[in-house]
Amino acid sequence: MKVKRITVGEGGGLWGYSAHCPGCSREHHVPVKPQTYPNGSGWDFSGTEDAPTFSPSLLVHPWDYQDGVPPQVKCHSFIRNGRWEFLSDCEHALAGQTVDMVDIFGDNP
Repeated sequence: MKVKRITVGEGGGLWGYSAHCPGCSREHHVPVKPQTYPNGSGWDFSGTEDAPTFSPSLLVHPWDYQDGVPPQVKCHSFIRNGRWEFLSDCEHALAGQTVDMVDIFGDNP
């Protein structure tokens, strides 16, 4: 699978997905509507876990924390049809490039 489901609550309801970012060498978490981050951000999802599309773009700022660790750089991208499209304002080596997603490890129901 290219993404890993993130569930919440006792019933294990879907909150969103994680995807391994090859530019940042870490997972980015994407809540899918109707779920959102506290700031109201939520993404549309194509429903295809092997070739996912999320909309709109993903923007991970250096001040966003993941698992208690701040990211090293800003990452701005689209995930479309199972490919990362890194925008030119990314602060890592894949800025301006499009690459295939890699499989993510973890439980997928």
